[in-house]
Amino acid sequence: MIQNAGAVGRSPVVRVAAAAGSGAAERVVQAARDAADAVPVCRTGPAGVDAYEPLVLATSDGTTAFVPDPSVPAVEGLVATVADGDLPTEDAVAVVEHDPDRATLPVPDDGPLAVGRRAVLGPCGWVDPFAPEDTALVSTDSTALEATDSGLRGRGRGDAAADEAAAETWATVRSADGDPVVVCNANESRTEQRADETLLGGAPLAVLDGIAAVAAYVGAEDAVVYVNEDDDALHRHLRVAVDAVADHLPVVPQLVVGPDEYRAGGPTAALEALEGADRIEPRLQPPTPATHGLYGRPTVVHTPRTFAQVRRAVRYPDAFEASTGDPGTRVLTVTGDVTAPATVELGPDASLAAVREAVDETGAFKMACVGGVLGGITRDLDVAASGRARDAAGLGTDAVVELLNQRRCPLADAGERARFAATANSGRCVPGREGTKQLAELLRDVYDGDFETDKIRELGRVMARSSNCRTGAHAPRPVTTAIDAFEPEFRAHANGRCPSGACTEEL
Repeated sequence: MIQNAGAVGRSPVVRVAAAAGSGAAERVVQAARDAADAVPVCRTGPAGVDAYEPLVLATSDGTTAFVPDPSVPAVEGLVATVADGDLPTEDAVAVVEHDPDRATLPVPDDGPLAVGRRAVLGPCGWVDPFAPEDTALVSTDSTALEATDSGLRGRGRGDAAADEAAAETWATVRSADGDPVVVCNANESRTEQRADETLLGGAPLAVLDGIAAVAAYVGAEDAVVYVNEDDDALHRHLRVAVDAVADHLPVVPQLVVGPDEYRAGGPTAALEALEGADRIEPRLQPPTPATHGLYGRPTVVHTPRTFAQVRRAVRYPDAFEASTGDPGTRVLTVTGDVTAPATVELGPDASLAAVREAVDETGAFKMACVGGVLGGITRDLDVAASGRARDAAGLGTDAVVELLNQRRCPLADAGERARFAATANSGRCVPGREGTKQLAELLRDVYDGDFETDKIRELGRVMARSSNCRTGAHAPRPVTTAIDAFEPEFRAHANGRCPSGACTEEL
């Protein structure tokens, strides 16, 4: 039985790509290893396409066959084929020729893996997630100094520099009094947001490398990776990854778990959780975490997506053009009314509409919610993927695109999101605590014939301006954007009719 010992440059080799904790993947891996006398079998992380997983990639002499979700008997035959010097092309969805020493997944000409680009996603599904030799570490010789001119902006709602220049945060931390610390905020309770989980599962050493590069630049000797307490499989996966790279990185992070609550994923709420606070709620700002963060120390708080981009900016500085205002790629999970979700990566100028090619939709497309549970509702995905473009279009900038079919009711969908905000907010400020309740009530009133669009919009403006947390500030967004796109359907409900036929009772 041949265990993982690095996959890059090996030939022949059989890779099995799937998310951490996948029972189906473990059965496939075991069957492959039982059948392998001379062929290495490597368990990688996810490639990002759930419909394919567990995905077997059989490689020989610079050619790889992609075989999705094989049965155990099929795996045994597949390994035998590779051992005989051939490739299992009959059941493959793609066969790709590539450089034998390639360190990123070779991209097929078509299919879901061909959507967008694979930059930070490149190692996912291809490298041994626990083999430092498969990941060219940058923090051993460089720091995030080499990324300070990249123009990189923070990614995700859990990032204290979300959609703001990351280098400005680093500069503040470097100049602040106290011993700095770096926090990788990977606590996500929403299952539709899989971008960070895909990176941590498929390329954990790249994320840890980015953390170490930032820590070395700001002078931090301590770093923390903060994950959801209910994600045991990811926690075990990261523990192995940290141990595997502990002798290579200048700063080795500590793993800490936090509550399985949406509010606990906010950047300053994460600090409260890490400090063991009984009540998890966002902090009043200023001061920002960069000057007064974890236990009062200057703190960098980024998501795994941001740290992966930092590493890429250090390694490939020419790939970032600061003059564009929002350089680097965007990793997005495509979900909603689809047979299986997929995680893809788009360049900043690429249209969000491209994500539809990565999944099989169930039903005719009607609308999308872009940017997470409190993202923006739109009929049209012809919007650039960059954070600036999405913000200008009234959409969210987090890493989720939900595709919703013709059976969906915009009013009901907006109402569900408003009710979520009413229960998920911290309750610390009046706009978040009471505003979200009023928003949900105003939407329920539509079913009684009372559609007060001006009142809804004014409440939304007040909440966006004065809420202490992003939950309260962003709660109006799905409601107001849904009204913008589907006002006739809201008015139809006020007249007692649901055009989509989805509403049988009040919200």
